[in-house]
Amino acid sequence: MTVEFKDYYKILGVARDASAADIKKAYRKLARKFHPDVSKEKDAEVRFKEINEANEVLQDAEKRAAYDQLGPDWQQGQSFRPPPGWGQGTTFRRTNSSDFGDSSDFSEFFSSLFGRSRGGMGSRGSEGFRGRGQDHEARVKIDLDDSFTGATRSVSLRVPELDDQGGRRDRMRELQVRIPKGIREGQRIRLAGQGGPGFGGGQAGDLLLEVEFAPHRLYRVDGRDLHLTLPVAPWEAALGATVKAPTPTGVVEVSVPKGSQPGRKLRLKGRGLPGEPPGDFYLTIEIVAPPADTPRARELYEAMARDVAFDPRRALGV
Repeated sequence: MTVEFKDYYKILGVARDASAADIKKAYRKLARKFHPDVSKEKDAEVRFKEINEANEVLQDAEKRAAYDQLGPDWQQGQSFRPPPGWGQGTTFRRTNSSDFGDSSDFSEFFSSLFGRSRGGMGSRGSEGFRGRGQDHEARVKIDLDDSFTGATRSVSLRVPELDDQGGRRDRMRELQVRIPKGIREGQRIRLAGQGGPGFGGGQAGDLLLEVEFAPHRLYRVDGRDLHLTLPVAPWEAALGATVKAPTPTGVVEVSVPKGSQPGRKLRLKGRGLPGEPPGDFYLTIEIVAPPADTPRARELYEAMARDVAFDPRRALGV
């Protein structure tokens, strides 16, 4: 997604080396001034939205680090492009608004604006403002075989945090994740209640894990389809043959048609990733010539060169 790039430090009125505490203090002051429910400023709603947007980025260690790496020439309309690998294996996106730190800070802030009354999630309750925690997102690598059988795996996530001085530190988090059978690359696994803590005793957010397959030594994944390069001997391609080929569910016998050329694709319907419908399994023929490393092998190659009228470069016109 393309986001209009703004000078968030300027919006909050803080220096670029401001600590997390300074940013929070500036945000609370501006939020009180421009909150649409209490402010008489004409542009209060727009300013309040900008203030929240700036605070969300600068209070998040990962987002702030990426923002700072873009350099000093920030202009309106510039596209926001995080550096390569930003967010890999890490919680990096928050789907709700500002980061208030712990729930007591949040409750105290909104109580100062609205007072205390009864309410539930996202309301002003008798014990302060209550709100659902932020959803977090991360990417996780799994083995291709897990999609065929389903599995439960232990996943390690590197989670960025801010220390008391506003510096970034990482914390490792271990989770047991159930991987459903037939999951595709790019799909998400939702872990309810594993995201950010709720505010004022509210419900915790969720953790969304975007699935990525670890590279496989044999197969290439395309949606639900799988691809394998199938090596065949010259005589198998020329004369036709039945050869064995591996698949994730076991070895199968495949008929190589007579006269097959390199790059020809053979399709095994329904042998790809499980699903409704399942994917297909494609084998791409690769002709592999044996080495002329024995007297008999050289003799056979010499006989073919002499007796077989074949010019592999004829189509080139040379």
